[in-house]
Amino acid sequence: MNAERLAVKLPGLDLKNPVIPASGTCWYGQELAERYDLNVLGSLVLKSTTKAPREGNPKPRVAETTAGWMNANGLQNVGVDAVVDEKLPWLGEHYPQLPAIASAAGFSEDEYVHVVQKLSSSPFVSAIEVNVSCPNVDHGGLAMGTDPATVERLVKKCEAVATVPLYIKLTPNITDIVPIAQAAERGGAQGLTMINTLIGLGIDLKTRQPQLAHVTGGLSGPALKPMALHMIHQVRSVSQLPIIGVGGVTTAEDVLEFMMAGANAVEVGAASFHDPLTCPKIIADLPTVMDYYHVDRLTDLWEGQF
Repeated sequence: MNAERLAVKLPGLDLKNPVIPASGTCWYGQELAERYDLNVLGSLVLKSTTKAPREGNPKPRVAETTAGWMNANGLQNVGVDAVVDEKLPWLGEHYPQLPAIASAAGFSEDEYVHVVQKLSSSPFVSAIEVNVSCPNVDHGGLAMGTDPATVERLVKKCEAVATVPLYIKLTPNITDIVPIAQAAERGGAQGLTMINTLIGLGIDLKTRQPQLAHVTGGLSGPALKPMALHMIHQVRSVSQLPIIGVGGVTTAEDVLEFMMAGANAVEVGAASFHDPLTCPKIIADLPTVMDYYHVDRLTDLWEGQF
């Protein structure tokens, strides 16, 4: 019965539960697999991948701050060829039943299209998260995700070459997220991931310099949760697209809140930096928390959204 209670089905993703490590927190799975059996997860999102390998931004790249973390990794990754030829086959061999979500990033529309097409060629990819919202690079990323016309055009181009469902990851660094979500839907997105990090700044009083070498970074963690819930609720009021909610999820109670706000599944990010076992702990706690709040099945929450 517990299995039925937690199961969630989304385009391309048949999930035993709705808990998914967010992009950038589990790299390509190998690191997490040293700590627990990845088969307990609903899915996982690989590190955002660009056409060519990237070393990322100068260090320091990560800083702890009030109610969260800031990072400016700068899309550090091994490049799409290595992901398709090495990382995804490893997941497919060791965890053949685990749906894998690849993450596509780029610095031009053509690069996004190339990466999406290449990732789609892998038999081990169930869906692709298109990251048009990374705040830690100087070109591409966030610049692609703040203009509705650009988002619609980019999604159409990526959709034309994709063979798996596309989930567009939206930025909160904008006045109104609804037009961006609607643009992604017009472009052919089959789902949304929301939200990415907020741009933040931390200062080291001893050095009188920014804590991050990139100066600014993306704020994640509990501080992000109220904004994530608000934006998910906004988008749910105008769209029926599946939404994977992310931003400050740390407990099973948070999962219920996100699903009540309009999310269909959740990703866990910064909490895993504090405790790498956060995802399996949340999954283990869900049935008890559901009992406490009289929730028979998680999908029941989709019917009573306010």
